Amino acid sequence: MPMYKVRPFHGPGAVVRAEQLPVCMYRVHSLHRAAGPPQVREEVDPSLQALESRQEEILKRLYELKSAVDGLSKMIQTPDADLDVTNIIQSDDCSPLTTNGADLDLMLGKDYGALKDIVINANPSLPPLSLLVLHSLLCERYKILSAVHTHSSVKSVPENLLKCFGEQTKKQPRHEYQLGFTLIWKDVPKPQMKFSIQTMCPIEGEGNIARFLFSLFGQKYNAVTSTLIDSWVDTAIFQLKEGSSKERGAVLRSMNAALGKTAWLVGNELSVADVVAWCALQQTGSANAAPANVQKWMKSCENLAPFSSVMKLLK
Repeated sequence: MPMYKVRPFHGPGAVVRAEQLPVCMYRVHSLHRAAGPPQVREEVDPSLQALESRQEEILKRLYELKSAVDGLSKMIQTPDADLDVTNIIQSDDCSPLTTNGADLDLMLGKDYGALKDIVINANPSLPPLSLLVLHSLLCERYKILSAVHTHSSVKSVPENLLKCFGEQTKKQPRHEYQLGFTLIWKDVPKPQMKFSIQTMCPIEGEGNIARFLFSLFGQKYNAVTSTLIDSWVDTAIFQLKEGSSKERGAVLRSMNAALGKTAWLVGNELSVADVVAWCALQQTGSANAAPANVQKWMKSCENLAPFSSVMKLLK
């Protein structure tokens, strides 16, 4: 069936028609051609600049005030949220700061207007002696505000544990101290420590807390020495303190062999391994059965004031 025909627009015989533009639309000036001289950018009002500068200064001062208020709140709030204080003993008879201490701001974080507080929960039925020794050693290096509290979960605490940091001798403003050390006797399965109450998960275990506290002395070790120290700390906690009599005997033989070569367990300087191992021997009653080198090493520890002061708690 034939289709209708359409006159061609191109080719022979085609009629070229001029397209007619519609007249019903308004015309718009072309944006692609220069319509005149370039516009001059308006200058910023000086009063507006002064207002912005003032706003930034106010925000900066508000931030500083907030930091100061947060610091003051830490001074009046109790470190433990559910703490029921029945006994409080403070001690501040610490030696002056020495020049070879660690940078506490770098290790614990800088907090303007607030004292850095280390808070430890421990069970009085098994006191963490190594932490008490390390507290005494820290007092020889830093100016520490020490405090002992009793939690409501504990019915009674021996008098010697309540006075494990000594008697209060004098009072000074809180901001004059470098570090706060708070020990809370509480019914917990293992020692727990925090130094940032709001943001930090607790460090658990006597050995882990001892490692952290000893790091505040700023001692630097190479990888081999650090590994040996960690190994002795774990051995002292899990085998010497919590292991069987057979495990303790094996540890004592290893200690005797190591102490036959060096004055301390790792090298010629006191480390956290010596502190934890000595305290484990005292708590397990294995000191009397120790070999000769171990006995000599124990006397070297006890000649130091922090160890001898802890021995008084065992009597």
